[in-house]
Amino acid sequence: MIEYVKGELAELTPALATIEAAGVGYGLNISLNTYSAIQGKREVKLYVYEAIREDAHILYGFYNKKERELFQLLISVSGVGTNTARMVLSSMSVGELCNSISTGNERAIKSIKGIGLKTAQRIIVDLRDKIVALGIADEIPAGGSIAAPVDTAVKDEAVSALTMLGFAPAPSQKVVVQILQEQPGAPVEQVVKLALKQIK
Repeated sequence: MIEYVKGELAELTPALATIEAAGVGYGLNISLNTYSAIQGKREVKLYVYEAIREDAHILYGFYNKKERELFQLLISVSGVGTNTARMVLSSMSVGELCNSISTGNERAIKSIKGIGLKTAQRIIVDLRDKIVALGIADEIPAGGSIAAPVDTAVKDEAVSALTMLGFAPAPSQKVVVQILQEQPGAPVEQVVKLALKQIK
């Protein structure tokens, strides 16, 4: 079992981090929260969750253990797969999600793409006690993002991230352009987070 990968950050997109460790490049699927945390760093350490299936061996990387624990809790809920769990952690910070679960805010959880009312209710019922027991609920909501200059690179990267998360490029681009017109200084991860709430 791989506990973590530590090495040089070779490539980074909002959905994937490639870390070179001992001459091997590990491709790790990441959430937007992890992307924000490691952006601009050269050396990184990501905690790993391995999803081993018959047709694929997929690695998920997390900036800290709390995010990984929450990811593992989410996929333990019936109807929540690894991609949905990553979508949840890209739409909310660990603190925001724990807050929504502990206060029973099914509306906030249901607003995430791929989560229906029943799944939102199941997440709250199944995980409310577990997040307290694991101490994940102590996580403080993260602060704001650093503004970045607007250019086509932000737009292209955001559209690329949304495409990797399974959305069609055309509607993704439309939503991303609209967001950038309203918020010209928004960084990629913020644009993707806003787009996740708008694309249906």
